[in-house]
Amino acid sequence: MKAVLATLVGLMALSGTPAQAAPYAIDPTHTFVTFEVLHLGTSTSRGRFEKKEGTLDFDRDGKAGKIDISIDTTSISTAVPALDRELQGDKFFNTAKFPSARFVSERFTFEGDKLAAVSGNFTLLGVTQPLTLKATRFSCYFSPFLKREVCGGDFEASLQRSRFGMTTYSPDLVGENVRLLIQVEAIKQ
Repeated sequence: MKAVLATLVGLMALSGTPAQAAPYAIDPTHTFVTFEVLHLGTSTSRGRFEKKEGTLDFDRDGKAGKIDISIDTTSISTAVPALDRELQGDKFFNTAKFPSARFVSERFTFEGDKLAAVSGNFTLLGVTQPLTLKATRFSCYFSPFLKREVCGGDFEASLQRSRFGMTTYSPDLVGENVRLLIQVEAIKQ
């Protein structure tokens, strides 16, 4: 009987407990959400959103996680105040009715040990569409300043703004395709 118990205890120790995703909070001072769109077929117009918040749950060993990030669309900044006001208006972001956009992940994709992409749903103007953010880099480090682990990386995606109902001046004056760039860092809680 002792041998059977010893064997069971040994097997339980080998199997271990399932890995748990660790919670991280998005650091708004090290997280940037920017976009690029073609202007009159000649040059690229850029803007960013100054306010964002969210969470990351990351299980490195299980190669899984979840990202939930909200973007305050009223905080749009192009460095041109008149353009910012126009973009906040009902022809574009309609921030009075839809003051935020949101990305919620459904799946992390790894290539070996490297995070390659995060797929989920992006909601803008009350419309939700699938979106995959390609990871161009992602890693974690121990911050000597915060005395905690920080994970972060650069992500990008391309979306068609008309799929969210944003069609003003499309495609002749303002391009249809928007490049979305997210640089994110999140602090382990």
